[in-house]
Amino acid sequence: MAKDKEEGEEKKKYGDPAKFDPEFKGPIENRSCTDIICCLLFIIFIGGFLAVGILAWVHGDPKLLLYPTDSNGNLCGNGDFASKPSLHFFNLLDCAGFSSVLSGCPTPQVCVASCPTEYWTYVIEVAKITAGGSADLDKFICTYDVNITASTTAAQIQQYVEDKKCAAYYLPSTAYGGRCIPNLAQQVAETVLQTSSGVTITDASGNNVTNTKISAGTAALALILSAQELVQEIFSDMVSSWYLILGGLGAAMVVSFIYIVIMRWIAGVMVWFTIFAVIVLNIFGIYYCYSQYVALNNVSGADSSIFDVGFTTNLSTYTKLQDTWLGIGIALSVILVIILLILIFLRNRIRIAIALIKESSRAVSNIMSTLFFPLIPWILQLILFAYWGAVALFLASSGQAKYEVQDYNATNASTASNLTGQSCTPTTFDASAVSSTIQCAFVKYDAQNLYYQNLFYLQIYNLFGLFWVMNFIVALGQCTLAGAFASYYWAFTKPKDIPTFPLTASFGRSLRYHLGSLAFGSFIIAVVQIIRVMLEYIDHKLKDSENQAAKFLLKCLKCCFWCLEKLLKFLNKNAYIMVAIYGKNFCVSAKKAFFLIMRNILRAAAVTGVTNFLLFLSKLVVTGAIGTLSFFFFTGKITFAAQYVPNLKYYFIPVIVLVIGAYMVAACFFSVYSMAVDTLFLCFLEDLERNDGSPEKPFYMSKELMGILGKKNRKEGEKEKGGCCGCC
Repeated sequence: MAKDKEEGEEKKKYGDPAKFDPEFKGPIENRSCTDIICCLLFIIFIGGFLAVGILAWVHGDPKLLLYPTDSNGNLCGNGDFASKPSLHFFNLLDCAGFSSVLSGCPTPQVCVASCPTEYWTYVIEVAKITAGGSADLDKFICTYDVNITASTTAAQIQQYVEDKKCAAYYLPSTAYGGRCIPNLAQQVAETVLQTSSGVTITDASGNNVTNTKISAGTAALALILSAQELVQEIFSDMVSSWYLILGGLGAAMVVSFIYIVIMRWIAGVMVWFTIFAVIVLNIFGIYYCYSQYVALNNVSGADSSIFDVGFTTNLSTYTKLQDTWLGIGIALSVILVIILLILIFLRNRIRIAIALIKESSRAVSNIMSTLFFPLIPWILQLILFAYWGAVALFLASSGQAKYEVQDYNATNASTASNLTGQSCTPTTFDASAVSSTIQCAFVKYDAQNLYYQNLFYLQIYNLFGLFWVMNFIVALGQCTLAGAFASYYWAFTKPKDIPTFPLTASFGRSLRYHLGSLAFGSFIIAVVQIIRVMLEYIDHKLKDSENQAAKFLLKCLKCCFWCLEKLLKFLNKNAYIMVAIYGKNFCVSAKKAFFLIMRNILRAAAVTGVTNFLLFLSKLVVTGAIGTLSFFFFTGKITFAAQYVPNLKYYFIPVIVLVIGAYMVAACFFSVYSMAVDTLFLCFLEDLERNDGSPEKPFYMSKELMGILGKKNRKEGEKEKGGCCGCC
């Protein structure tokens, strides 16, 4: 008695149980608009979101990101320079460090038709002219205002080089991202570079050019452009296999749909089959990793550590290491052990979860349109993501060309050097009136008015818009499905009492009455997400910091906000269910849902957790099936289909894309089941509080659920028997 009293007092902390209402028959029709102020603020925000897009469209130019820019502000490979797609740096020794990549390399840069393919220095041509011969004019790379002809003297060429009007040397180079980067992989570090005729290569000041100096000048740029080349190779593989990827995603949709249809009749068998399938896939994965590990036993270099290899853009290198397969095998083994432990200790909870999934299957089978409804939010999310990406791209390419005075002669002691770094205008700047070494050169695209100075804040606004609207679309889908499934649950005689077009009716109620509540809930999630992005940004800035206390605090904050986001998403989802049923505002609905869950916390934690886990396993089966099939297909191990496999740089790129895509497709379909289970479970809890199984207060739950709890609807005059102890 004392224990029951304590439990009762504990429950009273979270409000009184729902009272029986003879008029309540499911989602309330007579309702009014909720959270109107939030709705108005959301509409105003959407207006600003669209305005940012218009501004970005007007001022942005994605070509600035696609084509390199020379010292005069011309885009190499575009417009008048379409025939000159590569950017050549006169002296890469001046380009050391990432600051040159971000703020401009302080050396003349010109567009060229192709990158140099040989070692060359102007000294060779000067020697030819001095000896009475003729220079090879095609060898020179000069600024556009210099025209070297047969009549050009050796002294004039020397002056051009000293004034940085012509390149003093160049090396065999390859275009990375449209920029000519020297090929120095095979050179000894301190080797003084020479031409094929043995002439030592020097810069304009007469200093020897070595591999070490060039590497220092190109390291930062080469690293960034190497990553860009990797992205281009991945994109090329995607283009070569796009139709196969689409076919694989289509197969994932078919498998998911068939899987759900089958679960309508044999949910229990399918759940146990899902668990068995995941175990089998794990065992197969462990076996395959073991076989690959053993196959590499006698392969030279296969026993090298991943840390010894380091980062490389040739990702296939990792598949040739034993450590790679050992790590994957260990991870799969840990997952297998966890699944087996869950099966041992939670088998009774799994039975309850199966009953809920069966009830959800019946709900979905009676409202088949719910299976296809997620396509609407999915399409809206794709449109939103495409819009956000386009706006972000145009904002990133917004900027006015910034020109500064550059004195390329480091030994110049004249007053001209005092002008270095000052802004200038190319069309009006007269370099000859100051010094022959002075140029008005393009530096970067910079912020020079109010719009450009606030590009960072516009990007933040655009990102927050993505989060808010994305979460709003999710909330709209959840509220709509919740209303439809609640209509199913509160129909006493199923399917006879289910309202006509319950999904359409619920969608209409959500749009007409509850846009404000959905905007309110999604705003809260968006705020937490933008804070998480800011914490990631701060973490990136502090990665080289030696302040361990600050790093620890930042890690704690990131963990806390991650947990907070997960908690808020769970609370919001249940709040939307209450909004769909009772039509109250967001705060009232969230409180009602929270208190209902807290009054049944053990049952809610066990059943909801196990159900979500089982649905997650279902997603894994679909993903694993598509991933395994695609792996064997793209590696040519399906012999009869080998002729259809395209020639790819990295075969695992389409496999990874298909695995991620298949999981997203499966998640889209199984999200309907997840929403059905959550909605029916909350309705089930309210049913237990509102009703007692008497003729006046009959239960609305299925007989199977009543059987699990040891309850039933009694006939007139029949006494109540002892039911479930509450442990289930």
